[in-house]
Amino acid sequence: MVLKSLDYFASLVQEDDSIPLFEAALAIAQDVDPQLDLAATQAEVDILAARLQRRLAPDASSVQKLRMLNHFFYRELGFAGNVNDYYDPDNSYLHRVISTRRGIPISLAVLYMELAQQIGLDVKGISFPGHFLMKLSIQSGDIVLDPFNGVSLSREELEERLEPYFEHHSYPGAIPLSYYLHAAHPREILVRMLRNLKALFVEHMRWQRVLGVQQRLLILLPGEITERRDRGLAYANLECPQAALADLEAYLAECPYAPDADVLRSKLPELREASKRMN
Repeated sequence: MVLKSLDYFASLVQEDDSIPLFEAALAIAQDVDPQLDLAATQAEVDILAARLQRRLAPDASSVQKLRMLNHFFYRELGFAGNVNDYYDPDNSYLHRVISTRRGIPISLAVLYMELAQQIGLDVKGISFPGHFLMKLSIQSGDIVLDPFNGVSLSREELEERLEPYFEHHSYPGAIPLSYYLHAAHPREILVRMLRNLKALFVEHMRWQRVLGVQQRLLILLPGEITERRDRGLAYANLECPQAALADLEAYLAECPYAPDADVLRSKLPELREASKRMN
């Protein structure tokens, strides 16, 4: 079942110009709920979108649609950021976000954007540092929204949110705010969702969960050698020495002088010995 779900995920994200973001993001949840009925969850969202669509006048403007969607999503349905348990992995699994009405910015945004798309609003995700955002481009400019509560953010508020980021990163010259407000590609959004989960699972040493995340990250980023390294480390912690060796040796062959190369090389003899014992 795991391989089947990974094959399905791979089929969804194969072509850059046709990734169904909501469906692919929902499919991530099959790692924790293999029996999840994706079609039923999609149908549940379709029903919500249809309810909203019936309330819209045929000639409703984009701004009017946005106001209606905000009221529907946050006030009527009660979606909000999970401030009481922000680091619960369930906040990243869309079927559970739909059930609990709680999530983190990126998962709320993916659901919000799916509803927006179904009522004819082209809301895009923004991979803003530290806090995923959304935007709707209209004739007079961009409306930038916080997925936590649907509040629109001013230029000053956005710049203020960047200040802590600049304190930890030094860049030559000034980088305009617009650099941080470009629309995120669906692949980029999926990677960010998975890396959020990865950070949580590594922290709590839930290596089987880490492995599931790494398999999907490598489907999305097949050439990213550091993700292969991290899969190898997950395999090592799960006592799968042959798979761990394959990934770590591939990483060291491509990055022989990486800062962590010596530490990883020191693990290889033990993995080779464990692999021989299993044969």
